[in-house]
Amino acid sequence: MKRFLFKIFFALSVFGITTIGYAQERPVVIKGALIYTVSGKPIEKGVLIVQNGKITAVGDANIPAPADAQVIDASGKVIIPGIVDTHSHIGGPAGGDNSSPLNPEVRVLDAVNPESSGFRKALAGGITTVNIMPGSGHLMSGQTIYVKLRESNTVEGMLELNEKGVYGGMKMANGTNSMRGSNGFPGTRAKSAALDRELFLKAVEYKRKTDSAKGNPAKMPERDLKMEALAEVLAGKRIVHFHTHKMNDVLTVLRLQKEFGFRVILHHVSEAWKVIDEIAKAGVPCSIINIDAPGGKLEAMNVSPKNCGLLERAGVAVAIHTDDPITDSRFLLRSAAIAIREGMSRGKALEALTLAGAKMLDLGSKIGSIENGKDADFVILSGDPFSTYTHVEQTWVEGKKRFDRNNPADKLYAIGGYKVYTPENEADAIHHNEWNDDDDDK
Repeated sequence: MKRFLFKIFFALSVFGITTIGYAQERPVVIKGALIYTVSGKPIEKGVLIVQNGKITAVGDANIPAPADAQVIDASGKVIIPGIVDTHSHIGGPAGGDNSSPLNPEVRVLDAVNPESSGFRKALAGGITTVNIMPGSGHLMSGQTIYVKLRESNTVEGMLELNEKGVYGGMKMANGTNSMRGSNGFPGTRAKSAALDRELFLKAVEYKRKTDSAKGNPAKMPERDLKMEALAEVLAGKRIVHFHTHKMNDVLTVLRLQKEFGFRVILHHVSEAWKVIDEIAKAGVPCSIINIDAPGGKLEAMNVSPKNCGLLERAGVAVAIHTDDPITDSRFLLRSAAIAIREGMSRGKALEALTLAGAKMLDLGSKIGSIENGKDADFVILSGDPFSTYTHVEQTWVEGKKRFDRNNPADKLYAIGGYKVYTPENEADAIHHNEWNDDDDDK
């Protein structure tokens, strides 16, 4: 038997096929940077060691480097965890079916284009994990997906399974976006809430039947894609990402959450400052958008850049998102800087970009902080995370460098306009210097 196993291993080795345990990646050691772990205190002149996609050690200069490691000197740089964007529309997904306001069966998975330049722009902004949403023009526009910006030519290759065993949440919305008054869409806020309740009542009954069937096919109700998705919501596996702006709409979300017991994250929450106590009492986290030029939507006219700081002081968990293309994915660090200027602490602002968002997506055990055993997702910055002069120099996903500003092709995605060149045009763009970036680093 031993001789047989030896022959198999020998054959695999000859043909270049190795097994786990014999194919260890060379460790990478990054030393000299100021490391913001988020979960602990900053480390001056820190050392970060990664191997096989994981963080294997982080600490001060006394940490010994493995003998065979690739060593990168990052002296004078800053390292932060990979940024988690809790609300984005990169990849070109559309909303649900315009013939119905309620589409829980719609999967954004089936609409995302993995070749979209939006993914490379996000990497240029230091983003490593994204919650990709369908549009907000429906009361329920469908299932979101959580993706890692690892290299892949398929969406499946980017999906990230969370601690609840799902790849995404459920997108809901209220307010004026879904109040069309035709094709079954509600014309009023009260009707919007009534339609939500009606659908959830059906889902409660469907879940009761499936639970009582206990896996017996003969007792299971007829398969219903809408109800299957909502049963996951009611079971707490799939969290609801709820687009809401006005204070009365926020309170409606809290009523629905209390009535049906689903987990929810309030997104945007323009008028959070008006209902801080109610949000805090409900224990509901908020995913905030901070824009430096508000406008364009009447129901968001009372948005306050102080929301993040006010929510922080009330003990509410806060993440900051792009809602790309509303905020370009390359500028999410700037959104956190705005929050600091308006009263949020630096520590919580960095957490809002990383660990807070990871926890909201039920990914906090994998990402969001620089700790032993977590995924090697991190960003190397040229300086202070919240300085307007700071650049994202490198973005690493699972121990692989996915963006390097010193690479001319990558730099295009960092400094170009909203319409970035496609891969086929990159060589020409670099050759002709069409981005006119001579003063970019001054």
